[in-house]
Amino acid sequence: MLIESDMFIAYLKREDWLKESASRIFKAIEEGELKEVQASSEVFHEIYYVFSDYTSLDVIIGNQAWMAASERITYVDATREIYLSALDLMNNYGISSIFDAIYAATALTEKVPDHTIISTDKVYDRISGVKRLDPRELKI
Repeated sequence: MLIESDMFIAYLKREDWLKESASRIFKAIEEGELKEVQASSEVFHEIYYVFSDYTSLDVIIGNQAWMAASERITYVDATREIYLSALDLMNNYGISSIFDAIYAATALTEKVPDHTIISTDKVYDRISGVKRLDPRELKI
């Protein structure tokens, strides 16, 4: 299953409406309760943009070092095919965020065998072949 940026963002922020769910999920990942977890390498790009307006580059570097150090999350590099698929998904499903489209395109690859995304973003519900799990409802 692919963990989407909203979980990383909620976990890294001091306060967030998803902080409790994100903390529970990352704890389950690190303890091996959630297995075969992937994230798109584009999450590093999005995290930079989200946090760059209100924190220092040193904090961003520390956050991304933590993300990269996780041995239980496999990062799927965005390929030309994923980028092209993302643009096609934007066109066909009216997705406005390139990041959401990249995550959906990544979830549809063989690198994410169950084609599942952990996210609160309902845009994924419209995409044929993608299954969304709301992190607040995930039983772990």
